[in-house]
Amino acid sequence: MPRVKRGTVRRAKRKKLLGLAKGYYANKSKLYRAAKESVDTALKYAFVGRRNKKRDFRRLWVVRINAAAREHGLTYGQLISGLKAAGVTLDRKSLSELAIASPAAFATLAQQAKDAPKPVLKAATAKPVKAAKAVRGAQAKPGAKAKSATA
Repeated sequence: MPRVKRGTVRRAKRKKLLGLAKGYYANKSKLYRAAKESVDTALKYAFVGRRNKKRDFRRLWVVRINAAAREHGLTYGQLISGLKAAGVTLDRKSLSELAIASPAAFATLAQQAKDAPKPVLKAATAKPVKAAKAVRGAQAKPGAKAKSATA
């Protein structure tokens, strides 16, 4: 194989990585190997953090909506199911903003949720219980050969 000297590519790669590690403590911002480990870990946590941020905001919106719904005599679940039944397609972020910025508008939504027709649930039909199966060996299967005692 021919020899590859890399020239400016190596310097550019290392400079870019050390730039990402700028501000890190001690050798983690100065030495390439330590900086690479730190940057890789930081990028991993940033990826996870972006997912957690979505989760955290949704939880915050639910808490806010629940608090506002309870002021109108509804629970969070009752409000959401009532709004779905009424055909209101606002998402949780919008509902949360309405609850904070415009309580009057949220009150009308809560009233719509209360007045919405309740979804009809199917009655649970009881299935007939089958008789317990015979214990194995107690009855011979039809067409099965009998085992002989001498084998």
